[in-house]
Amino acid sequence: MTVKTISELLHEFQQWMLEAEEKEPNDPTAMALATVDPQGQPSVRMVLLKHADTQGFVFYTNFESQKGTELLSTPRAGLCFHWKSLRRSIRIQGEIEKVTDAEADAYFQSRPRDSRIGAWASQQSRPMKGRFELEKAVAKYTAKFGIGEIPRPDYWSGFRVIPSRIEFWRDRPFRLHERRQYNLGGDSWAESTLYP
Repeated sequence: MTVKTISELLHEFQQWMLEAEEKEPNDPTAMALATVDPQGQPSVRMVLLKHADTQGFVFYTNFESQKGTELLSTPRAGLCFHWKSLRRSIRIQGEIEKVTDAEADAYFQSRPRDSRIGAWASQQSRPMKGRFELEKAVAKYTAKFGIGEIPRPDYWSGFRVIPSRIEFWRDRPFRLHERRQYNLGGDSWAESTLYP
């Protein structure tokens, strides 16, 4: 049985991501995020990976959105990167933790100004009467902040998926695909080869 460290798995992930950044035409950092509500109803949507290290995989969102409330109530998630042009994917499962305020502040300030205003204006995942309602909110916060600094809203931050399972999938002829799954046990990751 092959055993690896999280540093070795992260290195392989980063190599695949580098290739995706070179060959994937749109959003190589896009990943499907799966959550469940308190009744166990699953929901999947696309988000963008903003950081990956040996601690986990980080993305940012409105904590009052559907995904935010689901992750706060059931702090487990699944991720799936699919790079069609490379015919590869990576699946990740694990527990969720909130990023620190310092991490969230630093990332929020790195975003374009219009995106920071959008974080204030959008009541993400909630019904709106029409597009004009959103445009009015954008105008309101544009005027409020003027040319000054735009602080991070309290309800806007990030989550880190702390992996306990990672699977690397590679296309092979005749649908006899390569699947390598790694499961965390203590401080090491045991590899299993799965049938396609």
